[in-house]
Amino acid sequence: MSEDSLQHTLFDGVTDYIAALDTVCASARRSLNIFEKDFSDIGFNSEARYDVLRHFLLASTNNRLQFLTHDPQHLVRYCPRMMMLLREFSHSMEIFQTPAHMKGVTEPFAVADNSNYVRRYHFDDARGLLAKNDPEGARLLNSRFQEMWLASHLGATPTRLGL
Repeated sequence: MSEDSLQHTLFDGVTDYIAALDTVCASARRSLNIFEKDFSDIGFNSEARYDVLRHFLLASTNNRLQFLTHDPQHLVRYCPRMMMLLREFSHSMEIFQTPAHMKGVTEPFAVADNSNYVRRYHFDDARGLLAKNDPEGARLLNSRFQEMWLASHLGATPTRLGL
C-alpha cells in the first residue's frame, strides 16, 4: 500500500481519539480546522500538542489554524498553551464560537489540509474514524466547517482583556 492510498482506521476510546487527533495535527501542512464541543479532556493543553501546533504555525505565515467550539471557556481558562499560541500567532490562528442555533451539531472533527481527518460520531461517544489520504471526505468536512464558521463569532481573543 503506497503512502498516498486511502486509509480508514476505526477507533473506540478516548486514548485512541487523542492519538488520532495527534496524527491529524501532525499531518497539517497548510490548514487545520478543528470542531469540538469544548476542547476538554482531549489533550489541547499538552506540551506535545502545543509543540506540533507551534511548529505548524511557524512553518509558514500562510498556515491557518482554526478552532470552532460550542463553548470556548475550557480553552480560555484551562489551556494556557493554546492561549500562548493565539497571542503569538493571532495572524494565523482563530477561535470561534458557534451560535445557539448550532448547539445541536454534535459530531466533532478535525481536518488537515484537504486530505486527512478524524471524526467522532457524537461528543458523548469516543468511537470514530481516522482517515488518511481521503480528499473527498476531507472536502466534505471542510465545507461543513466553513458553513459553521461563517455563522459563528469570535470566541477568544489574543489579549487577556479581550481588547
